[in-house]
Amino acid sequence: MQEAAQGAPVAIRILREQQRLELDWRDGHQSVYEAIPLRWLCPCAYCRGEAGLPGWLDANPTLSPSQTKLEGGEMVGSYALCLFWGDGHRTGYYTWSLLRQRCSCADCMSGPR
Repeated sequence: MQEAAQGAPVAIRILREQQRLELDWRDGHQSVYEAIPLRWLCPCAYCRGEAGLPGWLDANPTLSPSQTKLEGGEMVGSYALCLFWGDGHRTGYYTWSLLRQRCSCADCMSGPR
């Protein structure tokens, strides 16, 4: 995988009908994320846990359709994207470095993670 891009992507597309997120990075790379894996990636304290306690996603092996329905999002400062899910969840701040590190394109998947 290429080194994580510095700063925000140059283009952000939340495609609700297709249920995916597309990011274009400064170096010309494009990342595409499907909604269900993105929801499982949610980095918030509720989903991931805090203070040594497991998060909600650690204890729940399945997610409902509303929990994985990508409905929108907004930028958080200049460092992250907050995604909005069908069940009302919107506390996960997906940083640009996290999203770049988790790109699942063939080029990124063939290199070291």
